[in-house]
Amino acid sequence: MKKRRRRSPKRLVRFLFLLLCVFLGAYFLSGGLAIFSAHTWQAAGDFLPRPEQHPPSNTLTDDSDDTISERLSRIIFLKRAVNSRLDRSHYTRIDEIPTSMQQAIVAVEDKRFYDHHGFDIEGIMRATLVNLQQGEIDEGASTITQQLVKNLFLTHERSFGRKAEEFLLSLAMEFNYSKDEILEMYLNTIYYGSNFYGIEEAAEGYFGKHPSELQLPEAAMLAGLPNAPSLYSPYVDFMMAKKRQFVVLDAMVRAGYIDKTIAEDAKIKPIYLAH
Repeated sequence: MKKRRRRSPKRLVRFLFLLLCVFLGAYFLSGGLAIFSAHTWQAAGDFLPRPEQHPPSNTLTDDSDDTISERLSRIIFLKRAVNSRLDRSHYTRIDEIPTSMQQAIVAVEDKRFYDHHGFDIEGIMRATLVNLQQGEIDEGASTITQQLVKNLFLTHERSFGRKAEEFLLSLAMEFNYSKDEILEMYLNTIYYGSNFYGIEEAAEGYFGKHPSELQLPEAAMLAGLPNAPSLYSPYVDFMMAKKRQFVVLDAMVRAGYIDKTIAEDAKIKPIYLAH
């Protein structure tokens, strides 16, 4: 009898543990796992006070130092943070941006954009190899997603903490937005030189057109500007802008977006600037 009493607590613990496992299994199978979904957390963010509107980080002349709580909050409640940084008064939807413009920016900035999940491992390895061969940082490997989170939130600080934040924000961006939404936000926030931020300002400022009216030669020229906007702006150096346009068109050919004949035709078409 004594021996049986000593074993009873162990059997009870095992029984309760088994019961807990069955409960948790049933809970997760019935939809309880949704509490760990990124979308669930984004919906929860809607119940928080509306955040103060701020301009994207890439439009600021000095680096603002966000608190730890602000950094954690925008990773957890990303959509809430993104909405507080976008200027909807000068915003162009993806269906109003020509396919040629979308293809041009992907071809020259992040050709594996539709294949990676925020970070391009192949691109990182290739850039590392090139940099080792050159003996200097000659080639980067930032994806469009990484550039977007830097434009919206991050400072120019070079540290492991900042890179970790960029990594987490890029993953969160890919979890919560489609590729088209990410590309749309990127095109609306990137700097195109000559004090033009976003595709609407750039199309109007350089060509006097709405983004939907851009032709391939103009789209290719605009797509080449973000790499070095102060250098490639056609208002600064038209010939440099034209050379960069050639680079973009050749990248589009390599990516399979256009054939060589169309690219060569676009290279010789005249560009008319607004000023």
